[in-house]
Amino acid sequence: MNVYKTTISFSQETHPSIFPISIAMETHTSSFSSLSAYLRALSHTPTRFTRRAISVSTPYDEMSRVRARSGSDMRKTLRWYDLLGFGIGGMVGAGVFVTTGRATRLLAGPAVVLSYAVAGLCSLLSAFCYTEFAVDMPVAGGAFSYLRVTFGEFAAFITGANLIMDYVMSNAAVARSFTAYFGTVIGVSSSNWRLTVPQLPNGFNQIDIVAVAVILLVTFVICYSTRESSTVNMILTALHLLFIVFIILIGFTRGSWKNFTEPSNSEKASGFFPYGASGVFNGAAMVYISYIGYDAVSTLAEEVRNPVKDIPIGVSGSVIMVTVLYCLMAASMSKLLPYDMIDTEAPFSAAFGEKSEGLGWVSRVIGVGASFGILTSLLVAMMGQARYMCVIGRSSVVPPWFARVHPKTNTPVNASTFLGIFTAALALFTDLDVLLNLVSIGTLFVFYMVANAVIYRRYVAIGTTKPWPTLSFLCSFSFTSIMFTLIWKFIPNGRAKEGLLSACAVIAIAILQLFHCMVPQARKPEFWGVPLMPWIPSISIFLNVFLLGSLDGPSYVRFGFFSALAVIVYVFYSVHASYDAEGDDSIGQKNCEFHMESKESEEDQSFKV
Repeated sequence: MNVYKTTISFSQETHPSIFPISIAMETHTSSFSSLSAYLRALSHTPTRFTRRAISVSTPYDEMSRVRARSGSDMRKTLRWYDLLGFGIGGMVGAGVFVTTGRATRLLAGPAVVLSYAVAGLCSLLSAFCYTEFAVDMPVAGGAFSYLRVTFGEFAAFITGANLIMDYVMSNAAVARSFTAYFGTVIGVSSSNWRLTVPQLPNGFNQIDIVAVAVILLVTFVICYSTRESSTVNMILTALHLLFIVFIILIGFTRGSWKNFTEPSNSEKASGFFPYGASGVFNGAAMVYISYIGYDAVSTLAEEVRNPVKDIPIGVSGSVIMVTVLYCLMAASMSKLLPYDMIDTEAPFSAAFGEKSEGLGWVSRVIGVGASFGILTSLLVAMMGQARYMCVIGRSSVVPPWFARVHPKTNTPVNASTFLGIFTAALALFTDLDVLLNLVSIGTLFVFYMVANAVIYRRYVAIGTTKPWPTLSFLCSFSFTSIMFTLIWKFIPNGRAKEGLLSACAVIAIAILQLFHCMVPQARKPEFWGVPLMPWIPSISIFLNVFLLGSLDGPSYVRFGFFSALAVIVYVFYSVHASYDAEGDDSIGQKNCEFHMESKESEEDQSFKV
């Protein structure tokens, strides 16, 4: 301590040019220290927004200086089989046991099998993009961190805000579905578990206490330990897979192939495609929620022992395995019952219990298996949402309190607890119909952004290459994809539609090939990279845009509302908190350099004496 005081005194006398640094250290104040300070900060919002919105971080900063803001480190205890277990457990419960009934009966019919295949392909291509980032930059921030080092803070914040809403909505939907399946196990209808409040609007008037209890229990588990959470997940996932194999075998052995083409009501549309080809893609957009689990796996990268080997196996492998399981389960259900008899809330247990003779006992078995799957899905997704919030807190665009990692459990306890309570509050009263479409649109948007980011990062090196050729390609390709989607959705069937679609496809391929031939890659991945660059991420961009176009209008209204809310939060809080953090980091770095220089001067002076 005395050395530090002597150093300061000495440098003030002999290095007056450095003295302003100490003054800056004393006079730097937070934008939120007082009302007058906040009002003064608001008056500088345009300047700060311009400076911070496009500011990019570096992988080195994300893995060192930024990660240090959490205090304690997350313990590296996970291997590839842990990630594979988290991926399978996180996806299977949410997808099949929540969305299949609605997608089959209302959107795709028996062709829901193809809906799962389309959504799985889109997810696999996106998984490749996630894997390249996660191997190169193994941090817990997932898409938020990937966009922060690519497109800057503002794009990362909007994406991160939508990601948090995705997880909260998805987990609330899955928890409410748990009530339905648990009721099947004990023979009590889910309506008996929920309290109706007539004063609340429709879709928000069914109070679900069981869903709240489940979410709070899972929150406690993920706060306790990541290693133990993995063990619990592996046990529940193994039991769940046994039930899935059982469901597939029963469905294929006891069902009838005619149910793939003949509805129970002759007035309904028949055939494998009762809703047409568009129904397949509409169904794919709805079931896309089921693949949000692999995104959660990417947030565990900071806790993986060998990211180069374990992450590609865990992320991509889990998507492939889950896609096969989804398609087989959807096919078994479609074979067991005509699509117009499938229950929209608990499709599998209802299919075996109420509609098929002699299989009532199977319904309760499925209820047990679905309950296991829903618990694993909640466990993985809630781990993911907590790690997203933790890393967003590290960037200072939300209060740093969220970034803290508990020194004993080595888990983000603050973020886990806050989001657990928030999710429980939402699950208490919000219906599934309100939740599912909003989750799908947010997920598709995030995957679209990550696909753009991996192309940009491969072809643009800041300070070395110009970004405009790559940005022009990304904008023009996205615009062509949007035009293709609008033509597909709004133009009536006929030769005109076929011609316009063909023209858009030719233009998109031409743009892609021209970019591939004329713009060289600025960097090559050191360990693992997306193959066939830029074709695979470009196809991912197109599929995400196309699936986005399959969603309904209210979904875009809700998505626009939450995005606008995120912009308001960024303008009135995040940009100023980030600006303050930038100043603190700059002063801290200068103070470190100043201290080292002063100490060297003191040593020289002592040597002379």
